[in-house]
Formats: sequence, C-alpha cells, structure tokens
Amino acid sequence: MEIGRKQQVEITFDCVPLRSVRSTEAPAEGSPKFQALVKRIGGAIEKHGRHNSYYLHTGIVRYQLTNSAKVGELRFAFEGTVLTDAADQLTRSADLTISLNGDTCDWLTEPVVNWFHETVRRAVMVEFDRYIDAGDLARTQERIDQLSREADQSGGFLGMGI
Repeated sequence: MEIGRKQQVEITFDCVPLRSVRSTEAPAEGSPKFQALVKRIGGAIEKHGRHNSYYLHTGIVRYQLTNSAKVGELRFAFEGTVLTDAADQLTRSADLTISLNGDTCDWLTEPVVNWFHETVRRAVMVEFDRYIDAGDLARTQERIDQLSREADQSGGFLGMGI
C-alpha cells in the first residue's frame, strides 16, 4: 500500500561558491554570527582552495524512519565544503561538520548516530549532484557574478540589503 509517498531524505542548504569570495575579512559591523561564518569560509578556502569548492551552510538533513510524523525522525545540521570535478559536474567529496540536532527516536544509540554521520555526508553529496543537475549551481554563480558587477560599478557599495 502506497499512500502519499514522500521523499525519504529531506536536505536543505545555502551554497557559497568559494571562487566568488573576494575577501575573508568580515566587516567590523557584522554580527558575531556572521563574522564566525566568514571565518569558517576563510578556513575552508585555506584548506580546499577556491576552485571547484563550495561552502554549504545552514544545512539540514531530515530522515523520517517510520510512517508517523510523531515517531522516528532524525534531524542533522551540517556545514562545510563540497568539492567537485574540474567541470563542476560531479561531486567528488564532502568535508562536513555534522551534528544530530533533534530526534524522536527513543531507541537511538550512539553507534547508530555515528553511522548516520557518514550517511548524511553521502546524502549531501548525492543532493549536491542533484543541485548541479537542476542548474542551481549555475544560477547561484550568475547571481554572484551580477552582484560583483554591480559592486564594481558602484565602487564597492551595494546598500543595506547586501
């Protein structure tokens, strides 16, 4: 019996192509949270370089292990770098920080959580390939290129929205 089949894994994230990052210096007026993100992005650039590398942040992976919304959910948060092949067409690896961020599984044990950390990493790699295939990576780069052109034309200032 199949009733309203849902996706087995729900994954969301924000993506920053590292080649688009002009500076790893956070603005002094930036919030502490933003400054910490800029510092982590700078660390990713130092470790992985700027080419074919993408920083994913505010990532969430949700697994629903049972057919009940009340029981069997695992929620993981993740952040880190995804590396692609030279053509930006296929994910090669993911260097992620992953944490269990909520669950409704009273049977959850530490070895299972550890196993899911690797499962999350692999699921994110598959999802990033889907992101590439959907053209989202190209659209992200186009938006960044447009913002860069606008910044250059305005002497580097884009207003309060940026």
